Amino acid sequence: MMNGSRALAALVVLLGVSAPAGTAYTAPRSQLSMTTGSVTSQPIGHYEFCRLHRDECSIKSKPAALPRLTPHGWDVVRGINQTVNSTIIPVTDAEAYGREEVWAYPVDAGDCEDFVLLKRKKLMEAGFSATDLLITVVRKPDGEGHAVLTLRSAQGDFILDNLNDQVELWTQTPYTYLKRQASFDTGRWVTIENGTTDVMVGALK
Repeated sequence: MMNGSRALAALVVLLGVSAPAGTAYTAPRSQLSMTTGSVTSQPIGHYEFCRLHRDECSIKSKPAALPRLTPHGWDVVRGINQTVNSTIIPVTDAEAYGREEVWAYPVDAGDCEDFVLLKRKKLMEAGFSATDLLITVVRKPDGEGHAVLTLRSAQGDFILDNLNDQVELWTQTPYTYLKRQASFDTGRWVTIENGTTDVMVGALK
């Protein structure tokens, strides 16, 4: 039987998650999933999006076991991430709409939130649960705000990002995680309490 370190290293290979060359991935179990906190403010762009798509923002659920995704499931996830990244042209809301914070399904161009919305929609159409596909707000290393899609699974929280064609475990990304949609109510948002991997959690509060 494989020990914990070897099992996690095998998981990295299975999911196509990047790890430093020559090293085995050994993230503690507590880092595989984000720890969410209290209900917090809903981004204005999501609020306006929900006014147009009420069905998508009124999905409520009770705590349940997270799905363990199959190799085929991961192929679907990686395929959708890469396809959307390659077919949608990145533009700012100011360029596309003449104003800021417009969240919408992109046709051929959009900003980071639009990439997230389209990936979420395509994954839901492929059979994934909306409560496991959560829009997430992060801070990039340069301090700029950014949005990614968090895929919750029994294997951990994985990130679909328009800046990266690889689907990576959230702790393998360079971001500070601030807040995300609540898994119990897609119209509400919650804080992320362990949003950094450098023990700077207090800076988020």
